[in-house]
Amino acid sequence: MQDIQQLEHYLGRREVPADFDEFWERNLQKLPASFQANLISKDFGFKNVNAYELTFAGTNHGTVYSRCLFPKDSAGPVPVVFYFHGYMGQSPDWSELLKYPASGYGIVAMDVRGQSGYSQDNASFNGNTVLGHIIRGAEDGPENLFYKHIYLDVYSLVEIVAGFDFVDEYRLYSYGGSQGGALSLVAAALNPKIKFNVAIYPFLGDFKYVIDSHNESEPYMELIRYFKFHDPFHKKEEQILRTLDYIDIKNMAHRVKCPVRMITGMMDEVCMPATQFAIYNRLGTADKQHFLLPEYEHEPMNVHVDDQAYNWLCHTKIQIGKE
Repeated sequence: MQDIQQLEHYLGRREVPADFDEFWERNLQKLPASFQANLISKDFGFKNVNAYELTFAGTNHGTVYSRCLFPKDSAGPVPVVFYFHGYMGQSPDWSELLKYPASGYGIVAMDVRGQSGYSQDNASFNGNTVLGHIIRGAEDGPENLFYKHIYLDVYSLVEIVAGFDFVDEYRLYSYGGSQGGALSLVAAALNPKIKFNVAIYPFLGDFKYVIDSHNESEPYMELIRYFKFHDPFHKKEEQILRTLDYIDIKNMAHRVKCPVRMITGMMDEVCMPATQFAIYNRLGTADKQHFLLPEYEHEPMNVHVDDQAYNWLCHTKIQIGKE
């Protein structure tokens, strides 16, 4: 599906579960009223920047790790950008994060549990877990989904950082690409403290479309392999999809009330454009813009895109291109 007029009205192949909001509100209410977090100062020799490692206990025996940089000697509480990395990756190197305190902003970059960073996944799940995290826990229903706990980590992280006395809780923003784009939207959907979002080709949207399209890209291969090697007659397809509905980002989108800027590569064969439009078209904010890059696939967008995202997040005025 590449017809722009069709895409502009596409909402995905399944509807939002009737109890979707109740499901997430119930899970948020189960979280502790206050979080026990460890903020450890690190001396990397940075000038005018304070560096910290932040850890806290997540749900289901997880431990969540984040890298944090904040401007030193700020005149008051600082705004913060929450950055989320791509699937199976980890937070950027410390040096890559320095651009945020350069503009007076804090940056908090979370490692997703069970992936390549320092967050820890100590839980056990029933059923097929070969090749990935989307399918993990899906046979036991939405309460046991692995990504449910990741989404709760995201919410908790925002709550913890918002509570620091040197952070301006009224200027919190979320940003990421692919899985990170999805999690940046989760942050805004679950925690209204997020006031602005930038999502680059978000992952985890419209699972039915992914299956019907036989998307064999690395991140989604686990869905194809699940049915090919575990349920070739698709007897459990409805059950699995009904469970995955609770972590589908298009179903989260109506909860996002802050301004959103989304970028989509129209040649993307991983997070296919239709799945991204299904997310964008369901966003619960009128202040949204969707930027379509005709030549780009699911790949680093290193030309002007980083500067544009930085301008949106940090209110800078970097010239985009040469006039």
